[in-house]
Amino acid sequence: MENNVTRTFNKLAQRNEKALIGYVVGGYPTLELSREIIEQLILSGVDIVEIGVPFSDPMADGPIIQEAFVRTLNCGIAPKDCLNLVKSVRERHKETPLLLMTYSNILYSNGLDKFLIRSKNCDLDGFIVPDLNFEEADDYLKETSKLDLATVFLTSPNTSAERLEKIAALSTGFVYMVSVFGITGSRNKFERYTFEAVSRSKAIVSSYGKHLAVGFGISNAKDGRRMIESGADGIIIGSSLINIITKNEHDKNKMMSELDIFVKELKAVCKFPN
Repeated sequence: MENNVTRTFNKLAQRNEKALIGYVVGGYPTLELSREIIEQLILSGVDIVEIGVPFSDPMADGPIIQEAFVRTLNCGIAPKDCLNLVKSVRERHKETPLLLMTYSNILYSNGLDKFLIRSKNCDLDGFIVPDLNFEEADDYLKETSKLDLATVFLTSPNTSAERLEKIAALSTGFVYMVSVFGITGSRNKFERYTFEAVSRSKAIVSSYGKHLAVGFGISNAKDGRRMIESGADGIIIGSSLINIITKNEHDKNKMMSELDIFVKELKAVCKFPN
């Protein structure tokens, strides 16, 4: 069944484009500026927005995002603030898919049913939950399916073909391939195993009619192009965006200008994949 996330991938494919997915930390550096940053990313060319919910033990995230989480938590930003942020962005951007990237503790400690219903009421499109395995996700899958919230499961370069098939079958947004063994953050270079894994994963994921996006470590247009050339349907940029935001947090105009330039460079790669 098509949802807002898959609809976006399909529309892009009709134009021979790949998806550019941008990650931001909800409420960083402030709630109001966070909303303006998301709007800038969309205007500059980001196709799908991931909003990271600040969390005290983000095992999948590197130091750049961890520091943003700490600062945001110290300012009192809570999951409900991130949902209100979604609602605020949605008022002006009706079609751009908005996903929450969060940890299972946030979902379950707030009451799974209650949190998912509230997310739906804020016009969220779905979730990425890095520490939730599909073997333990029956109740989550049941509720997200009932509410038509997209699910995105993660894979790594060494995920077996059998497991990848199960993940592809259960994911209703896209399959998120972590490009490296480790946490988020820019990399100086990628090893051959990453590109071989992208190609292998793409073949399996596409056989289930699903899309594959690659994230973790992509910091420039050259990296993005190599992921796309290896078969990715989308690329995910996170830490590099947070870097720009942090570096320019006291100069909003410069921040927005640098975000605009960076996003347009990445989107140009997505528009000419061949």
